[in-house]
Amino acid sequence: MAENEELQEMGTEEGAHQKILVADDEASIRRILETRLKMVGYDVVTAEDGEEAVEVFNKTNPDLVVLDVMMPKMDGYGVTREIRRTSDVPIIILTALGDVSERITGLELGADDYVIKPFSPKELEARVKAVLRRTISKDIIIPASSGAGASIPNSKNSKNIITAGAIKIDTARRQVYRKNERIRLTGMEFSLLELLVNNSGQAYSRNEILQHVWSYPADHRIDTRVVDVHISRLRSKLETDPTNPELILTARGIGYMFQKIN
Repeated sequence: MAENEELQEMGTEEGAHQKILVADDEASIRRILETRLKMVGYDVVTAEDGEEAVEVFNKTNPDLVVLDVMMPKMDGYGVTREIRRTSDVPIIILTALGDVSERITGLELGADDYVIKPFSPKELEARVKAVLRRTISKDIIIPASSGAGASIPNSKNSKNIITAGAIKIDTARRQVYRKNERIRLTGMEFSLLELLVNNSGQAYSRNEILQHVWSYPADHRIDTRVVDVHISRLRSKLETDPTNPELILTARGIGYMFQKIN
């Protein structure tokens, strides 16, 4: 009873006006997550297969998607591909305990984080909260006319614009441009880039990046390839030659760093 009251109090602050799509073919998981997430203040919509997940996503425009990998009609990979065609909404995948390849594939397709089955609802709530904090709270509303090819604001002298070669990073609007053409990044990709750019020349270990960007505690065990996959995704979008990066560098024996910006 005390836990329920605590969750309800949290909901008045954390989840207000944010909508989550939960897609899983197991009715018990959908029911538990829907109940728990509603108790902490989120609006929740559900789907029991991949095709329904895409349909519900398009109809409801959720702020975050919790997505099981193994679903009928269309698996979680297919759903992730469909969502990423048009949206950078954060995605958390639910994956089997021992199947590392599931996790890596989901991340490579554009998922932001993962939770291993079986999991506690409290663990998922923490991941939802962390991802939303990194991707939603800082979002700037951009007019509908501003598409992927929108020009960067005329702000050469702005302290919010960081220039690295042909790349311009607008930290206020959380947008990235190459030669005035916008590059689409997910919220977590931008948060990772922001950490490295704001500390250019400083190397971060994978565990440090997980703590800063994903809000994982120092003693939390997670596959650090989450970081590697996101670095690879960033390089594919920002580097002229991702196989020979000049911006996001590998610090051997440590982790990653952004080239020193003078």
